[in-house]
Amino acid sequence: MIKVKKYLYIALIPFFASMALNFPFPDVNPYGETIVSVFDIPVQSANGINYVGITSLLLLIFSLYFLMKSLKKYHVRLVITAIMIAIFTPTFVASSFQKTFATGIYAISYELDDSKCSFDKTNETTLHGVCELPFKNYSKNDVQFTIEFYKRYSFEDEIPMVSLMNNTAPYRVKLRGNGTKRVIIETNIDISKMESQIDDGEATDVNIIIKSGRRSRKL
Repeated sequence: MIKVKKYLYIALIPFFASMALNFPFPDVNPYGETIVSVFDIPVQSANGINYVGITSLLLLIFSLYFLMKSLKKYHVRLVITAIMIAIFTPTFVASSFQKTFATGIYAISYELDDSKCSFDKTNETTLHGVCELPFKNYSKNDVQFTIEFYKRYSFEDEIPMVSLMNNTAPYRVKLRGNGTKRVIIETNIDISKMESQIDDGEATDVNIIIKSGRRSRKL
């Protein structure tokens, strides 16, 4: 089935590199974006072009090209299989690792889709904010960490309303081993000096940052 082993070996390097860039751990964004942000390299352009995503796609295409050249037959079948592996393996490996071997904050799962914040103006100068954040601890040990909120979601965004919850951050949380918890965070926000005041509002899919010592995760 293999016609040219050299091409197969060449195909494997960009294939695994592409999967590594899309690895969804330890942050909510792919691992490639986490690495790029460490070096202060823009993840995307002002027009919304995701550099990491494009790089990952090009590496996958390059890999599939050499995979096809290395085969004698079953080209379409194996290329489709390779694409499926590239799409689903990173998520499966990340989930399996977190549920079995991860410790500390790396064992903490955050249900982003089930998170929400609401804001109500209690008087002319005060906004009351409440956030509900669901977590699960997959390790057998208790885990303590702090919670902060994103200041910006990307370099071109305005500061979101949720960032006002950083008024009294960080918030300390403790999760029991193998436990789940819906953390309720409340704070009063002074809006007297804001140019455009907020009367009320809601937000879902709330991104947060959890920290423990020198370790941190953007979720």
